[in-house]
Amino acid sequence: MRRYLPPAEPLTIIHVDDGLVVVDKPSGLLSVPGRGEDKQDCVISRLQRDFPEAMIAHRLDMSTSGLLVVARGEAMQKAMYKLFRDRAVDKRYLATVAGVVKMDAGEIDLPLICDWPNRPRQMVSHELGKPSLTRFRVIERCPAEQLTRIELEPVTGRSHQLRVHLAALGHPILGDELYAGAAVERAPRLLLHAAEIAFVHPQSGKPVKFVSPAPFFPSPTPQ
Repeated sequence: MRRYLPPAEPLTIIHVDDGLVVVDKPSGLLSVPGRGEDKQDCVISRLQRDFPEAMIAHRLDMSTSGLLVVARGEAMQKAMYKLFRDRAVDKRYLATVAGVVKMDAGEIDLPLICDWPNRPRQMVSHELGKPSLTRFRVIERCPAEQLTRIELEPVTGRSHQLRVHLAALGHPILGDELYAGAAVERAPRLLLHAAEIAFVHPQSGKPVKFVSPAPFFPSPTPQ
């Protein structure tokens, strides 16, 4: 891991209730503390200044931006863990990938496993990998720029799943230092954003949905 230089701006909190805090995590900030004193600044450590009971409910890669749900207390953390384990959380990501994706929509069904000699890299392994499924839908093709903007739905939640699957498809996410090859130079950051998350709130029993626009997608043109 290169030198850790987390963004200095305060966390953007988009929702707070008795059980949960939902933040819009910036790219470059760890979800939880890393190894070493220089990697203690993270979403949880920042939140615990105002919410001492804050506990991680799931994670985003350091380079990924977007919606992160944080539990307030152990009971809520266990409830959220169960929702994720039961695949009862609907997640959508937005990404910009290299090249022009030909299919309008599809699935990437490739088993993944940690590439131990090169960790934290993950890799496709049909012999040893765990089942991993990603659905995708093209939002916009940009032939002149040789890129495609897409929506992604991770049905499973393997480490680096979206990044490895898109690279295996031949369309790595721009700015991906681990999997993009030469395409890493085409963006100043990983162009992957957790844009939508929806689930039934464990306390109220009511459906909730949170949305965050991708900062690297063009703003809609006013009609």
